[in-house]
Amino acid sequence: QVQLIESGGGLVQAGGSLRLSCAASGRTFSTYAMGWFRQAPGKEREFVASISSSGGITYYADAMKGRFTISRDNAKNTVYLQMNSLKPEDTAVYSCAARSAGPYSSSSHRYDYWGQGTQVTVSS
Repeated sequence: QVQLIESGGGLVQAGGSLRLSCAASGRTFSTYAMGWFRQAPGKEREFVASISSSGGITYYADAMKGRFTISRDNAKNTVYLQMNSLKPEDTAVYSCAARSAGPYSSSSHRYDYWGQGTQVTVSS
């Protein structure tokens, strides 16, 4: 069982930056591929970024390429999402997810554990 706790969300003006963190419990964090997803009100959950268990491979949704960076620190059991040049359309609840078997993925159904999410609001 893995517990994930996100932090770092908040209110930011358009063009600003935020860094989200996702702290994981357990001793096997370094074996999990991790992902970030988001869900805006009235919309379906959307893939943001994913990272391999070692951190050597990252993958982004097209809308986030060049603005968002996913990274991880396995010694701290934490995955990060650095978000720059934020836009009002980035407003959503951002959740991290862990996949216990298999490589990184953009498909939410492939992830086994989810955090509660953290709200990101970008004002225009």
